[in-house]
Amino acid sequence: MISALMALAVMLTQAQEVKVPLRFDFYYTYEKMNEALKALNTAYPEFTKLEEVGRSEEGRAIMALTINNPKTGAPFSKPGVYVDGNIHGNEIQAGEVCLYLANRLLTNYGKISEITEVVDRNVFYIIPVVNVDGRAHFFADANTPSSNRGLRIPIDDDRDGLFDEDGPDDLDGDGSITNMRIRDTLGRLRSDPQDPRLMISVKPGEKGEWTRLGQEGIDNDGDGLVNEDGEGYVDGNRNWGMNWNPSYVQRGAGNYPFEGTGIKAIAEWMLARPNIILVFAFHNNGGMYLRGPSFKAAGELPQGDIQVYDYLGQNMEKIVPGYEYLISWKDLYATYGDFTDFTNNLIGSYSLVGELYQPETETYDGTMARKSEERSRFGEASEAERQRLLFDDNVNQGELFKEWKPYKHPLYGDVEIGGWTKMSSRLPHPFMLQDLVHRNASSVIFAARQTPKVTMDVFEVKKLERDLWSIRVRLVNSGAIPSVTFQTMKNKLYPIDMLTVSGRSAKVVSGGILNDPWMNLVSYKEYRPELQMCQVPGSGKVEYQFLVSGKGDVEIKYESRKAGTISKTVALK
Repeated sequence: MISALMALAVMLTQAQEVKVPLRFDFYYTYEKMNEALKALNTAYPEFTKLEEVGRSEEGRAIMALTINNPKTGAPFSKPGVYVDGNIHGNEIQAGEVCLYLANRLLTNYGKISEITEVVDRNVFYIIPVVNVDGRAHFFADANTPSSNRGLRIPIDDDRDGLFDEDGPDDLDGDGSITNMRIRDTLGRLRSDPQDPRLMISVKPGEKGEWTRLGQEGIDNDGDGLVNEDGEGYVDGNRNWGMNWNPSYVQRGAGNYPFEGTGIKAIAEWMLARPNIILVFAFHNNGGMYLRGPSFKAAGELPQGDIQVYDYLGQNMEKIVPGYEYLISWKDLYATYGDFTDFTNNLIGSYSLVGELYQPETETYDGTMARKSEERSRFGEASEAERQRLLFDDNVNQGELFKEWKPYKHPLYGDVEIGGWTKMSSRLPHPFMLQDLVHRNASSVIFAARQTPKVTMDVFEVKKLERDLWSIRVRLVNSGAIPSVTFQTMKNKLYPIDMLTVSGRSAKVVSGGILNDPWMNLVSYKEYRPELQMCQVPGSGKVEYQFLVSGKGDVEIKYESRKAGTISKTVALK
């Protein structure tokens, strides 16, 4: 019955025509995701550009949608907001958040003032599916909720000269890889008296009933082992060219940085867009917003950047109730070759990882289960697991849990197969999807409203004597995000913002930071006073004073890689 329902759901999804505004009451396959991107591009050709970033190991296209209002400037003249998802093949709702964000921005431009303003002032770069092979195979193949994460790079796990030849098998043909158990009076597990579909550990002196055999499968290569050489595992989020470490330090690293063809293509694509100042990467699960650094030895971020992250993270906790703003290595675990380490240090952006969905929300009484009650890694029942079954029974009508059924296994004999299906556990049921995608897209929109918004005011042009003039310039940033990250300045990643004064018949004889306009305290620069290197702080300002000798028109120009360019002309007369 479950197999038939799942097959019907996939058929209906494939058959649905994709129209704008897009729907978010189902999950898009890889093919449908691309159709949706094309539909948005067709509906809003003046605002969007759809392009292929690169190809995956199996030759699938990685698509990016750029959203920009050309009437308010070219893309590189604005702060860039980069958003991606589904770097792990099984984390499919991350792609839905990205797609929803694009749909929300485009369909509400001119209708909602906050969205109109954020689109006019920024350019959005959106790649909904990074691991395109993974998404395609997650829908098409039998999987567990946690399998099919990595890139399609084969690995010989059991070192027998064969690659990926003995992974789990969908023995009962229901489209999911669930679990096998066998009756065993000496086993460590027995049926849970509160719900026999679950198992609990036997106490000392108790008689066992079951032994878990792991995921359903057979000995495909005849070596006496079951499921010992599954799909190759190169983790797309451990393969970036920043602080990379080999596989003996961290599983999934691959043989070298950027081994993944799609990962390398995205890196090159991002580096060609130097205006990117804000990055969101969506994953699942746990309900978190994570910032770097990704490992302890990297040291803490500069205090100025921490203040920005804290402001964003504390507000996002309010936008998405139950989510926690955390530090990756400190509050979760260390990673190397991590995407956000790459973007923090080589793109020069503020970067956040959104870990989508909280399984503990799946409770029958509507209250959130305590995280300490989450199900055991060894499969024993917990109160949280009982609540999830009640939730599935009464809210999903049993759609996501496969009842245990007998199966004649060629190696083990009489076994039972059952458990949570691939669309459970790490993924919300589609009826819960709308809330998840909207709230997390709203976090991106909130953060995008904080990108640098710099204005320039020439607030004094004063003649001092003969042809000597004093010019005072104020740069004001009404966004919470500074024009350059403090980490960028620490790394000396690229030339920071420049403020220049020039004129055909004028020469800057002195210039520097105006520390106190009332007392006329200026920190004058010794060399090249016509050029001032600066960072405009978030929700702050910087002021400069120039002493200029000459006459006629003088151009004052502010140039920023992330915050755009402003130019004004004043006349000395």
